[in-house]
Amino acid sequence: MRYLKLLALLPLGLALGGCDFVVLAPAGDVAAQQRDLVVIATVLMLLIVVPVMVATALIAWRYRQSNTTARYAPDWDHSTQLELLIWAAPLLIIICLGAVTWMGTHLLDPYRTLGRIAADHPTNPDLKPLEVDVVALDWKWLFIYPEYGVASVNELAAPVNRPLDFKITASSVMNSFYIPALAGQIYAMPGMQTRLHAVINAPGNYRGFSANYSGAGFSHMHFTFQALADGDFDQWIAKAKSAGASRLGRQEYLALERPSENEPVRFYTPVDEELFPAILNMCVETGKMCTSEMMAIDAKGGMGLAGIGNTLPLTYDKLAARGAVFGPEPSYVAGGVCLPGDQVGRMSDASTIVPAPIDGTPLRGYGLARPGSARKSSTSFLFGRSSKSDS
Repeated sequence: MRYLKLLALLPLGLALGGCDFVVLAPAGDVAAQQRDLVVIATVLMLLIVVPVMVATALIAWRYRQSNTTARYAPDWDHSTQLELLIWAAPLLIIICLGAVTWMGTHLLDPYRTLGRIAADHPTNPDLKPLEVDVVALDWKWLFIYPEYGVASVNELAAPVNRPLDFKITASSVMNSFYIPALAGQIYAMPGMQTRLHAVINAPGNYRGFSANYSGAGFSHMHFTFQALADGDFDQWIAKAKSAGASRLGRQEYLALERPSENEPVRFYTPVDEELFPAILNMCVETGKMCTSEMMAIDAKGGMGLAGIGNTLPLTYDKLAARGAVFGPEPSYVAGGVCLPGDQVGRMSDASTIVPAPIDGTPLRGYGLARPGSARKSSTSFLFGRSSKSDS
């Protein structure tokens, strides 16, 4: 019967045999250092866990009821040697673990430029890192190579032993850029830029994917990372330029940005040099204020009522305004504007329509309060989504 139970576990072993332990056998130096950090931390913790588990089994066996030779000491309550072992050993492990983690956290900071290509190969200060601008779309990946003026969808390529500088952002929701063989995952967030410095040391095709759920097409949001020799990478760039069906400008990006799944690999050339900064600042659409401009205005005190038309288009449900599948065009209700010295009273039924924002989103039901409508000492605004019954 015992042998039958062991045979029943055999299929589980066969299933584990198909696992890809790429995290423990990476092809990039950064990922290798992260692997070493995980292994060291695990071994340090096992130095406590394993002896405790063994001691638990031994104590249970030695002091079992049937063992009459074990010493019986019901009044025992203290042992200096045992107390030192129980407290000193974990304390030393925690100190070592904290030191290793602190050093690893700073040395493997993704924003930090690389100090080496491999364990015995420092970086060449004359070798310029390859910059790749990464945009997480719904549900595909866009890679822009500003040095070469090309862009690719769902395919990434880089030369081996050359430092890589990734600048990462997203178009709509938070996502995560992850190539296990290269380095750890880095989040991609709309309106923000994250960085990753890494290097790949072995040629081959590696898997890249999204590690953060981002909607219906999340499971198809993966790509191939090709690590190529210098000559092969030059050929890949030439292929990208020859296969580029069209340029990638603002209008082409707006069409690409619309949600889609299982997108095939394709290339663009040339690429608008101002496209990635516009994506990052959420102002790809012509005439739309960039977040960097708005932050500069806010730093100087803001624009008050005149800035409403610029504020409302900066929303993450921007696709709805273009007639996407997520619903009708959004509308907004602006609350009352209370003037200095206003007193408590009833809101005026009078309403007026303020000018529509730059992107054409309508503003309905903008109530302008008369004097005496509220107890406020300064001008205030309240915005929210309106329902279909708004008038």
